[in-house]
Amino acid sequence: MNRRTALLSVASALALSTASPASAQLFRRGLPEMAPAHEQADFILVLKDARRLILYRQGQPIREYRISMGDGANDGPKRFEGDGRTPEGTYVIDWRNPNSLAYLSLHISYPNEQDVAYAASHGRSAGGDIMIHGINNGWGFLGALQRTRDWTAGCIAVTNGEMREIWSLVPDGTVIEIRP
Repeated sequence: MNRRTALLSVASALALSTASPASAQLFRRGLPEMAPAHEQADFILVLKDARRLILYRQGQPIREYRISMGDGANDGPKRFEGDGRTPEGTYVIDWRNPNSLAYLSLHISYPNEQDVAYAASHGRSAGGDIMIHGINNGWGFLGALQRTRDWTAGCIAVTNGEMREIWSLVPDGTVIEIRP
């Protein structure tokens, strides 16, 4: 058995051993429904160095998640398409994709005017399609193991179960601040 096969076997066993009947039922239901308005987040804070995404409602934290990011996340803010970095700054969750390549996704409004201007001043594209999403489809069994390294192209990744919760708690229009 090669190293990759061994890792996948361990990950699969871990996912099966930690899955509860309730969580298995949750994944069979389809798209999560939006939480009632009085339970929804009104602000998202991402702390890149701490690898945390925190949902707030009326100034109080309501949920916190460990995250993975772009493989260049420690190299500063996203500047150009393909740099593997996760943006820094204030943006908005402006749309959602239930059929993305990763399990569910919430689009972050990167790039803003300043991001575009910076990239253009260097003759480059700022890129786009920065999302909060679950694990790539077909790999969900990795669960929390996906956090062992930064692996996205600049997005913010959580487990699929966490993504279902975030999807239900974060309405379009929610402000997201991403700090170093």
